[in-house]
Amino acid sequence: MTPPPRLTIVAASRNDDHGGALLRRMGLFVRGLIGQCRRFGLPAELLMVEWNPPADAPRLHEVLPRPAAGDPLTLRVVTVPPAIHARYPLSPVIPLHQMIAKNVGIRRARAPWVLCTNVDLLFSDRLMERLASEPLDPRAYYRANRCDVPADVDPEWRLDRQLAWCEQHVIRRLGVVDGLHYTQPGPARLTPWRRRARVALHHARALARGRQPEEVRRLAALDAWACGDFTLMHRDAWEDIEGYLEAGLYALHVDSLALAVAAALGYRQVTFPPEACAYHVEHDDGWAAMKPLEALAFTARRPCLDHWTVREACLELFRRPRQLGLNAPTWGHADEDFEERVLS
Repeated sequence: MTPPPRLTIVAASRNDDHGGALLRRMGLFVRGLIGQCRRFGLPAELLMVEWNPPADAPRLHEVLPRPAAGDPLTLRVVTVPPAIHARYPLSPVIPLHQMIAKNVGIRRARAPWVLCTNVDLLFSDRLMERLASEPLDPRAYYRANRCDVPADVDPEWRLDRQLAWCEQHVIRRLGVVDGLHYTQPGPARLTPWRRRARVALHHARALARGRQPEEVRRLAALDAWACGDFTLMHRDAWEDIEGYLEAGLYALHVDSLALAVAAALGYRQVTFPPEACAYHVEHDDGWAAMKPLEALAFTARRPCLDHWTVREACLELFRRPRQLGLNAPTWGHADEDFEERVLS
C-alpha cells in the first residue's frame, strides 16, 4: 500500500512550447522527480496544474512521463479550462496565470508540506535528500538557491550525469549563501579576493542597515531572488498567508510578496545550504536571462506589479503584520470542480 504523501510539489504549465522545447524541459523535471523520489524513498505527489490548455496541442496527461507501479511519486494533472482563464481581463496577453494556477494546486494538495516550483528545474540530490528526511518546522518557510544552467543538458543522460553536468556548468546563482545575496556569478566561480570583497561589502551594507528602521532591515533579509522556483511551507502556512496574490497580472514580484506576508506573520526564513539547490534550465523568455531593454519590452506587453509599490507594501506589512486580505475566500478556485487525472 502506498504511504500518504509527505510532500506535494505544485507546478503550473500548458503545452504551448513557452520559451522553446518546453516538453523537453518538463520531461527532465518529471523524470528527475520520479528518479529521486525512488532514490530517497520520498512519498510525494507532483500536482501539475494545466492552465488554459491550447486546443491545438496534446494535453499534458498525454505527453508527460509517468511513474511506474509502486513508485513513491504520484502524478496528478488538474486542468483549469479556457472558460476560467477567459474571466481574467488580461487573458489575451497572459495565456498562463502562473501564481493563480499554483493556488489551484495549493488548495488541492493532499500532503502536509507544499512546495511551489516550476517545470524547468532539476533538484540536486542533496536538496531532495533533505526534503525526504529532514524535520521541517511548520512555523518556517524554506528556500533553495536557483542555479541557472545552459539548455544543453541531455534528456537521454542518466540522472546522475545530468546532475553532475549541471553542477559543473552553473551560469549564475540566485539566492542567499551564508547571509550574502547572490545574483551572478555563483559562489563557486568567485576568486578568494572577490569573495572577500563581497563579504566586506555585505558587512558595510549590514552596518548601514543597522541604522535603518526595522522594517527596512527585515525586507533586505528576505531571500526573494527567484523564490517562485522554490518556496516550501506547511499547508497550514499557505492557508494562513492566503496563497499568492490573485491580481490577474503578469506574475512578476507576486512570489516575493508571498514571502513578505509569511515573514510579517512570524514565519521563520530558512535557506538550504548552497549544495542543496535547484538547477534551472535556461530558455528564451527567461526573466534572469533577459537584457534590460528586453525585460522592459516584455513587461510593456504584460502589465505587472511594479517594484516600488511591492516594496512599500512589504514595508507596511512589517510595520503592521497582517494578511493582505486581497484574495477571495475561494482563492485558488476552491469552489470549482476541475478535471483531474492521476497518471501511472
